[in-house]
Amino acid sequence: MKGKKKYQPWLYSFPALVLIGIIIVFPILYTGYISLTNMNLFHWLDYKVIGLENFRRALFKVDSGFLKALLVTLVWTAVNMVLQTVMAYFIALGLNAPGLKARRLYKTLLMFPWAMPAYVSILLWRVGMYNTEFGLINKFAGIIGLPKVNFLSENIPAFLSCMVLNLWMALPFMIMMFDGALQSIDKCYYESAKLDGAGFLQQNISITVPFIKPIMAPAVIMTTFTTFKQFDIFYLLTMQKGAYTGATIQTIITYAYKNAFVSNNYGLSSAVSIIIFAIIIVLSLVTNRGVGDEQMDGMARHGRAKYRRRGTAAEGRRTKGVRRNEDNHEKA
Repeated sequence: MKGKKKYQPWLYSFPALVLIGIIIVFPILYTGYISLTNMNLFHWLDYKVIGLENFRRALFKVDSGFLKALLVTLVWTAVNMVLQTVMAYFIALGLNAPGLKARRLYKTLLMFPWAMPAYVSILLWRVGMYNTEFGLINKFAGIIGLPKVNFLSENIPAFLSCMVLNLWMALPFMIMMFDGALQSIDKCYYESAKLDGAGFLQQNISITVPFIKPIMAPAVIMTTFTTFKQFDIFYLLTMQKGAYTGATIQTIITYAYKNAFVSNNYGLSSAVSIIIFAIIIVLSLVTNRGVGDEQMDGMARHGRAKYRRRGTAAEGRRTKGVRRNEDNHEKA
């Protein structure tokens, strides 16, 4: 009887484990195997195992393009995450400002870019905003006498255009997370801090940031991985078949796609995919170790402890004030 109970959890989990093995584990293992071969359009069936040659070509051959794509990806991820985090934080602070009218309307409007399908948003910006002839930006530039800008024809303008679009699409999610975290903070901490003479900057450093870190850290980590794996913005803006813009900028995701479905070099593309998988695993381990539950709780407790006594003192002052007013009323 005890033996049956011992294996019951495995029995119940077996269908899910089989599904995970078919959908996740097998494709990863097969991709790893293909990365060790010279499979391409001309060696579809008669491919040979060539060992780590594809990895050597990607990592150590300068003209392969992978290292440049990796650098672009790292810069893309870092710049976007810094801008998203800072902008979302201050916009969320503005949405929670005392006395702000039509707060719900602003929040509803902010969610539209995030709720729209990515394909629709990207094409809307490509045709409606970035188009050289009839895009809204160039139309406005012509009205005020500025020259037209080819946003997607060169690498740097194309990179900046992709970044602006990514901010427009991803920022609402970060604002929503920060807004929810800010609303969970008890306002008595700010009242006690004001009584002690703390300014806006000190309140944010000592109260707001420590309190929202448990929510902010996972949201930032999740958005970082999403930004690192970004494909559709770069592809639809600059690389879509039949609509090439002239920019040659690539991330490691678009680099892997181009080698697989344009150059038909499946071995090299699989090797790049395995490298991407390894990078994501390493980043996951580092972030999970650096931002654990205990550490985040400790950060929040630090902020609470710093102002707990002051909050209690503020409550005491308010109580004394109420009693004093009641006594004065009775005497009158």
